[in-house]
Amino acid sequence: MTRSTGKRPVIIAEAGVNHNGRRDLALRLVDAAADAGADLVKFQAFSADTLASDASPAASYQRERTGASAQRAMLKALELSADDFAAVAAHCRSRGIGFLCTPFDVEQLDALIALGMPAVKVASGELTNHPALRRFGASGLPVYLSTGMATLAEVRAALDALRAAGAGEVTALHCTSLYPAPPETLNLAAIATLREALATPVGYSDHSLGAHMAVAATALGACVIEKHLTLDRAMQGPDHAASLEPEPFARMVREIHEVAAALGDGEKRPHPLEAETAYVARRSWHATRDLPVGAVLGAGDMALLRPAAGAPGDRALEGRRLLAPVAAGAPIREDALAPDAGNGP
Repeated sequence: MTRSTGKRPVIIAEAGVNHNGRRDLALRLVDAAADAGADLVKFQAFSADTLASDASPAASYQRERTGASAQRAMLKALELSADDFAAVAAHCRSRGIGFLCTPFDVEQLDALIALGMPAVKVASGELTNHPALRRFGASGLPVYLSTGMATLAEVRAALDALRAAGAGEVTALHCTSLYPAPPETLNLAAIATLREALATPVGYSDHSLGAHMAVAATALGACVIEKHLTLDRAMQGPDHAASLEPEPFARMVREIHEVAAALGDGEKRPHPLEAETAYVARRSWHATRDLPVGAVLGAGDMALLRPAAGAPGDRALEGRRLLAPVAAGAPIREDALAPDAGNGP
């Protein structure tokens, strides 16, 4: 399983069915994902005949973007063959990007694993398909589990089924199954809820327009970000309009990496690079007149001025004796002061 580096999330470019059933477009999507800096590129493996019944209608967004009224006919045109997947996996290896797939058809699982798939991605629609979950878990591979449309209880049950079957580490992906998903439906605060409730890594599968919600999820601690990638949002197909084109996707990857780097470790302390700023921006005690050796400092002998070259302003120096002379305007340093048990640093 591709793991995050430090706090940098794993980024999955969801090619999905944006290849429109064409191998050449699938290979170009691999290139686009690799060029953008994604860690994994994910496709969907299914047989339309075993996924949807004759009576299964297309969703409204699918009808709008494909003209299809029935799911099976639409899905049939979006299938990739075993040979197609072999070519895609080989191209992933040549480009140095991980190959991942959502196996809607469990009969294809072993073949996909043989192609080097490091984990299993479970789609939101399969979260309640416990026979499939048990088969996925029995592979022993890590699992990315999308949780769109699910209650917390349903997610717990899916996790239990995967773990009982022997799955590797399961990462739950918070998700809203709308294409595109309006901002008010995203409920990004559920990322923290899932992390606290499930004691498992939590990421985010984003179906909103643009990249800013994926970046926000990174700031909320998502360890995986999945986002649809297309070569052209204007292409006909169910998911193109809710996807990012290559250049915006690459920009999103950069922004996610920057936000991940900005998170830090949470300990409040100055960064070493702030030292110069602290020197010129903070005040320290300076002499207001020439002060001889042995002088006992009074309120009128000193003032808090920049830079921070002398004793800091949180030190009470009044009543301290000088061990060395200090010229007017010069900083009063700690090593120029005699120890004072009652009023020292």
